[in-house]
Amino acid sequence: MSSEQPTGPAGGPATPPTQAASSRPPTPYRPATVAVTAGRPPHVSDNPLNEPLTMASTYVAGGDLEYGRYGNPTWSAFEETLGGLEGGRCLAFGSGLAAVSTILDLVGAGATVVAPRHAYLGSIGQMADLEARGRIRAVLVDIADTDTVVAACADAALVWVESPTNPALEVADIPAIVAAAHEAGAYVVVDNTFATPLLQQPLAMGADVVVHSATKFIAGHSDVLLGAVVTADAELYDVLKKRRDMIGATPGTLETWLALRGLRTLHVRLERAQSNAQELVRRLGGHPAVAEVRYPGVGAIVSVVLAAGGLAADVLTRSTVLWVHATSLGGVESTFERRRRWKTEPATIPDGLVRLSVGIEDVDDLWSDLAAALDGLDSP
Repeated sequence: MSSEQPTGPAGGPATPPTQAASSRPPTPYRPATVAVTAGRPPHVSDNPLNEPLTMASTYVAGGDLEYGRYGNPTWSAFEETLGGLEGGRCLAFGSGLAAVSTILDLVGAGATVVAPRHAYLGSIGQMADLEARGRIRAVLVDIADTDTVVAACADAALVWVESPTNPALEVADIPAIVAAAHEAGAYVVVDNTFATPLLQQPLAMGADVVVHSATKFIAGHSDVLLGAVVTADAELYDVLKKRRDMIGATPGTLETWLALRGLRTLHVRLERAQSNAQELVRRLGGHPAVAEVRYPGVGAIVSVVLAAGGLAADVLTRSTVLWVHATSLGGVESTFERRRRWKTEPATIPDGLVRLSVGIEDVDDLWSDLAAALDGLDSP
């Protein structure tokens, strides 16, 4: 008998290491096929192709569900699909911040959390709030400086990683950080919102938990608030689920259904958006109004630093027709914003930095609109 095992998105096992974390057998399918086929009803005559919306708060007693806070077939379909892509078992939450809060709430009183100095403001803001109330000690580091991160892991209970970071687009050495954190007895959480499981699978690198703002690329149409947590650790999954059930950080059924529908096309959306981003990076690098282009080489998020600073960045975001000035990202439409317009954005983020979320429009139309606005910054 062959010893080879079917592989998942990153070449690792297609199911979590523990059988308790998955009720389905390993799949030989590649990520694009998993995104389309997972979480479907059985192929039985007259069954629907899609998992229907189950609008129920209460179930007939005697089964596993009992009450709407504990589970929903529509949630399960979404969780099976995203979990299959990440190589673990997924839990859906009402928002990305609900997922973040549930994880951070498990950190012991007075324990140290190591996190990127540049990261999603909601995550950093929650850590700052917990520190201000004496709950945790937050140590913010340059996540791209591996030696500094490794040194900080020595006293940590939890190491929080974003890679690429928001909005600086720094890249972390996840395997090295995981090794150092685990040696110190710390858990590792990776926010995989920017990369998505199609470009990066942190669980295969040894991370304990993956978190998503599924509002962004996963759902992909700027019409959903949803979060998700994925882990291959069966015991940790049970702890997180009990916590979600207890505090009621559950998702809406319609939102979860919409996110699953968006997830079905993640691979084609991301392929197009990434292609657009790479071409825009090439063109932006030669424009005189742009002092710096930040791009990790993959994905659909680009940050540019304008030579003329913050005022020019504000003018740029008001000078386009096709590009939309908005704070979220990961949708089919292209959006951008000057990040320092938010008072809590770190001072280490350049004042003239504009984060671009590249969509799936025609790249020449995107460039014409953006270039015209950039050209206007050079005018007297």
